[in-house]
Amino acid sequence: MRRESLWAWALILPALVMLMAFTHWPAVATLWDSLYSTPRGSRPPVFVGGANFRDLLDDPVFLTVLINNAWYAAVTIPASVALSLLMALSVNTALPGRSLVRMAYFTPTILPMIAVANIWLFFFTPDYGLFDQILSVFGGGRHNWLGQMSTALPAMMAVAVWKEAGFFMIFYLAALQSMPPDLAEVGRLEGSSRWSFFWRVTWPLLMPTTLFVMVNAVINAFRLIDHVVVMTRGGPNNATNLLLYHIYETGFRFWDTAAAATMTVVLLVVLAVIAGLQFGLLGRRAHYR
Repeated sequence: MRRESLWAWALILPALVMLMAFTHWPAVATLWDSLYSTPRGSRPPVFVGGANFRDLLDDPVFLTVLINNAWYAAVTIPASVALSLLMALSVNTALPGRSLVRMAYFTPTILPMIAVANIWLFFFTPDYGLFDQILSVFGGGRHNWLGQMSTALPAMMAVAVWKEAGFFMIFYLAALQSMPPDLAEVGRLEGSSRWSFFWRVTWPLLMPTTLFVMVNAVINAFRLIDHVVVMTRGGPNNATNLLLYHIYETGFRFWDTAAAATMTVVLLVVLAVIAGLQFGLLGRRAHYR
């Protein structure tokens, strides 16, 4: 038994080293850097304790970015999950051209992020874009979708939902196809409606998949940077500035590594709290007891 344990540890050691080197150690180093000031030239960093975190609370831009990301997550997560489930349910039936519909749903997922951003830039272009052309048919006027604070963030949300729904659909579709067909037959014999069968049978069986999809949706909601760089660069007036992009700009454009490390710690704490809530609330329903 001891020899088998040694072999087991030897097999997982490379992966464990990589995990520690590229995940755990950077997190610890970021927490350490958040307690020091930013080095400037020949001036070494100085221990400041929690001063960097207090400065964040007084920074109106950071608070705006945090609120933006909260709204972004609150809209895109349920929208992308609900849309992906509807798409999976629709292509899991005997639909004519079902393979083509599945491919159409999944196509946005395989497109590069930069390509997706450029496609939607064309859609949002004032006067000449697709949306303004459609509105002009119904008498609508010119609209600067990405240049106005009221529509810039919702436009970014629409891009994210369009990009992610097809990816999540694949997992829901796999879960639906793994369900025993006898359940649907029994439901029909019992006279249950489609809604009743979905709510009492299908949805509980999809809980493990829903938990997995929700975790990925939360991660995606807080790691968006490609679309922001290409489409808005955080504008107008920080209306689309999200947390990870703000960290990137602070650390690599303004070279304030202490503030960037502090915001990264805040991001890690937010993700840890959300993950705890997800596993606490959904984890109990993920499997039958």
